[in-house]
Amino acid sequence: MEYIIYCDESSDKGPEYSDFFGGCAVTGNDYDNVVKALNDRKAELNLCGEIKWVKVTEQYLDRYIQMMDLFFDFIRDGKIRMRVMFRSNEDIPSDPKVARDKDTKYYKLYYQFLKHAFGLMDIPLEAGNVFLRVYLDQLPKSEEANEPFKEYVRKMPDIQDAHKVKGRLHIREGSVTEVCSHDHVLLQCADIVLGSMYFRLNHLHEAIPPGKKRRGKRTVAKEKLYKHIYHRIEEILPQFNIGVSTGDRGYDKPAWSIPYSHWKFKPK
Repeated sequence: MEYIIYCDESSDKGPEYSDFFGGCAVTGNDYDNVVKALNDRKAELNLCGEIKWVKVTEQYLDRYIQMMDLFFDFIRDGKIRMRVMFRSNEDIPSDPKVARDKDTKYYKLYYQFLKHAFGLMDIPLEAGNVFLRVYLDQLPKSEEANEPFKEYVRKMPDIQDAHKVKGRLHIREGSVTEVCSHDHVLLQCADIVLGSMYFRLNHLHEAIPPGKKRRGKRTVAKEKLYKHIYHRIEEILPQFNIGVSTGDRGYDKPAWSIPYSHWKFKPK
């Protein structure tokens, strides 16, 4: 079975929570139908350009809600699995050198997200051979800095921790690539979910512009979209807590199989 994972990162620094990473996974069998349905919905809603969290406004709120409804319909039906990882600013590495090394931190966190959030080290036997394609939203570093990271991800099936999936997890040459989010609707939808969680966990829904007495219309619209997204999550996972790591919720091998989950990363 082939799986396609789209990954994105949000702000590395927030007032309370930082280092946000997000992504979604879809099987090769479902990929074409899911992408076509999402692109068709975009066209029906006259959302001609790239949809993303920073573009949410009162004018486009209803259309973004409809896009998220279809995206979460696929999550509910097991066609898409969504993951979000973040770190509390209170949880910092005990070694101050690690905390200061921003470049190393970025790649290490991204690698941990890819390795663990989707359950790649714990793929169930019934899944058989898994061939993985990883599409990364364009990385902010230089090509020279990014290439070793992508190669390191590609060699994930060969690491010692992958002994349980040895011979069953495969990442072919050229299967870890950077893509432009403008061309990939799944990446755009993941960006909206990721942005909404950064927005709410950092209490940006309470922000009032300097010199004003009320929140801006864009802030109000974003809060409404976040609440709708949260409602859709709760339909799948009742009483979902966005600020903690998601438990197993009765799923066997939840990192692999749970439809939606959060990981509050804590460095050791």
